[in-house]
Amino acid sequence: MIPKTYEEFEATLDQYAPPGEWSEPLKSLWHDAKGDWESSHDIAQELNSQMGSWIHAYLHRKEGDKWNAGYWYGRADKPFPDFSLEDELKILVEANL
Repeated sequence: MIPKTYEEFEATLDQYAPPGEWSEPLKSLWHDAKGDWESSHDIAQELNSQMGSWIHAYLHRKEGDKWNAGYWYGRADKPFPDFSLEDELKILVEANL
């Protein structure tokens, strides 16, 4: 089942894997929320879309690679955020629900 709220998304984080019917962007964000940056990045870099670029940007921002993050925010047509990574994760999840 696809969550309807961020709280429902968070409630799935005790599972071993994200539900199979979820979109690839949502699966990527799930892995990041679980602390698995590599799995999240592996999915994001295969997403040839504006959302994929946005997730990719967020992940590089989280990694501390501001230059690479800036490149991907540009590809996503998003400004470099001035809010927390936690807030951005919630915004990204909600954009994919």
